[in-house]
Amino acid sequence: MTDSTTLDLPISGMTCASCAGRVERALGKVPGVRSANVNLASERARLEVAGAPLESLIQAVREAGYQVPSHSLELAIDGMTCASCVGRVERALAKVPGVGTVTVNLASERAHLQLLESVEPAALLQAVQDAGYQARLLDERQPEADPAERRLARERWATLLALALATPLVVPMVAEWFGLHWMLPAWVQFALATPVQFILGARFYSAAWKALRARTGNMDLLVALGTSAAYGLSLYQWWQAPAGAMPHLYFETAAVVIALILLGKYLESRAKRQTTSAIRALEALRPERATRVRDGVEENVAIADLRLGDLVAVKPGERFPVDGEVLEGQSHADEALISGESLPVPKQPGAQVTAGAINGEGRLLVRTNALGGETMLARIIRLVEDAQAAKAPIQKLVDKVSAVFVPVVVIIALLTLLAWLGLGAGLETALLNAVAVLVIACPCALGLATPTAIMAGTGAAARHGILIKDAEALEIAHAVTSVAFDKTGTLTSGSPRIAHLRTVDGGEDDLLRLAGALQRGSEHPLAKAVLEASSERGLNLPEVSDSQALAGRGIAGHLDGRRLALGNRRLLEESGLQAGDLAADARDWEAEGRTLSWLIEQAPNPHVLGLFAFGDTLKPGSAEAVERLHARGIRTHLISGDNHGSANAVAKVLGIDDVHAEVLPADKAAEVAALKADGGVVAMVGDGINDAPALAAADVGIAMGGGTDVAMHAAGITLMRGDPRLVPAALDISRRTYAKIRQNLFWAFIYNLIGIPLAAFGLLDPIFAGAAMAFSSVSVVSNALLLKRWRP
Repeated sequence: MTDSTTLDLPISGMTCASCAGRVERALGKVPGVRSANVNLASERARLEVAGAPLESLIQAVREAGYQVPSHSLELAIDGMTCASCVGRVERALAKVPGVGTVTVNLASERAHLQLLESVEPAALLQAVQDAGYQARLLDERQPEADPAERRLARERWATLLALALATPLVVPMVAEWFGLHWMLPAWVQFALATPVQFILGARFYSAAWKALRARTGNMDLLVALGTSAAYGLSLYQWWQAPAGAMPHLYFETAAVVIALILLGKYLESRAKRQTTSAIRALEALRPERATRVRDGVEENVAIADLRLGDLVAVKPGERFPVDGEVLEGQSHADEALISGESLPVPKQPGAQVTAGAINGEGRLLVRTNALGGETMLARIIRLVEDAQAAKAPIQKLVDKVSAVFVPVVVIIALLTLLAWLGLGAGLETALLNAVAVLVIACPCALGLATPTAIMAGTGAAARHGILIKDAEALEIAHAVTSVAFDKTGTLTSGSPRIAHLRTVDGGEDDLLRLAGALQRGSEHPLAKAVLEASSERGLNLPEVSDSQALAGRGIAGHLDGRRLALGNRRLLEESGLQAGDLAADARDWEAEGRTLSWLIEQAPNPHVLGLFAFGDTLKPGSAEAVERLHARGIRTHLISGDNHGSANAVAKVLGIDDVHAEVLPADKAAEVAALKADGGVVAMVGDGINDAPALAAADVGIAMGGGTDVAMHAAGITLMRGDPRLVPAALDISRRTYAKIRQNLFWAFIYNLIGIPLAAFGLLDPIFAGAAMAFSSVSVVSNALLLKRWRP
């Protein structure tokens, strides 16, 4: 907003007149705000602003302790051809009052906006149209594939027709290489070139005219100027030629350049569609109908007719239509496209299922917990779309270059024309060299270099269960030098298991059988660990009578005339018993941070039967994850609230470099900040609510799958499976994507740095210039698509 304008800003959270005054004072301090009047009743601020960005206004309100309600919106943009088009659309949308941030993606042809709720979509569509393009609102219910397929089909037929008309014009030129000298009659060349120039090439003139009206330039302007000059020179030569003479015409230059550029744009469009294949694959997982069960009767209904709490029957081979909880049935679910988990996941009553996953061999009855946009699948799609729409920080440099690229090229072409004329060359030679300069310069490759790599990289990551929420996290992650892990739930399973057991007399199975008998029916985590171990060994547990919970100590009961008890050291001491031969083991296991439970016989013959040590077990991929990080020269840290013994034991087994134990949840962020202060780039990996501040404080936050929504919201990267091996995989796809961005930018710049001087010095024919320009865009997109072959 550069001119003075009136803006209505909605404010939420005000409760009294002093609130309104505080907001007025906060807004009045923002540079560019001429006046601010806050109405408590309507909860709005009427502002006179000149050059004050909406983001600054929203930030001022937030710092005053209030909120500005806003929402995001996506538009599909048609007609963009290069990076300068992107800049023009962004500037046009940013001028609409109430629009905050605008990000336009050339590869996906979408605009992502953050705006006030008062902004009318019609104003946005009109702004895009005034800039020379077409826009429409994206509707989740209408898939985007059909319009894209129709446009691709139109481009294909236009390209084939252009090539068919241009090929006869090229044949005489190729024949000269073999010593054959003949030319098509001038009228035939004119008849073949004219439809290519003005019918099939009309898109370039239309877009160029719109660019000129907007006082800017784009690729279409360069193509229109270059081919029109070659076409016009041909008409002039034909008109000036004596009757019966065969003039030197350049109709083939104009026609072939347009045909090659159309071919390049078609191949580019095909390649760009492949960069969005991850989104289309996820959207294809959404079933359209479901089998609802009411009063025992099944009915086939549309997904939109379902409500929370509805019961849905899912037959073998069907996709789950909703997120929910299994109430009846046993089966497996294929969640490969959602979480990247290659093995089927068992499902039984109480298990959670995700919309889009494929049911296996059994019929399941599922209670609906989430529908539509609230399902895990819908959230995954939004995350991937947001990441693909975002701009990486490196793109800001490209945008600055693109903003001045076309005017500079036009000036270089004009200087080329004047320089050749000044050196005594004929108008024909000077004009052809200027045409070559215009044709070789292509800002398309610059505009596509970054977004295509980001879209391909985030898509490949999503297919393997790695959700990258924003382009900045993707760009930063490649430079990570330190990774800090939370322990419980991240490197360990989060549920205790028996780590060690010792028996005084008898075998381990006998010890487990007695302990399991005491723990039958208990929901205590340690009891579950005992029962799970008993089940794994296939033990039959006897019945215990007079079972009694001993508060703060353990549990006791009678078995075969003996009173048995299982509990902590306090229970041991109250029973008047000593650790005896197990004392050394007890000391060692306590040093490891294990929880100890003693199995004793209290009567008729009081003595110690055995000792159990419980601990959180390591996840299967933890050691491999740390090893892979070390192989890349990345230092590892463990930040845990657990005691030093437990944390050190885990770190020792995994080979983690540094341990920060007994860290309070509020201090985890400070630990991460301290690591950052050492000058490295720090990634934090966690899964709980207490990890959220640390995830936000890190350069890159990585949330483990199965963790809390708060952790996932704070993190830049979310792992859909709780597999620590996905951490080095996420850093690897970041490194590869950033490498593709740099490669693409190198090739985009090198085409122009080499091609423009060659054209200016007369060393590049316009036809080869057109081919090189088309190839530059195709090569950049194709290079990005190599990321689709990435595997963790």
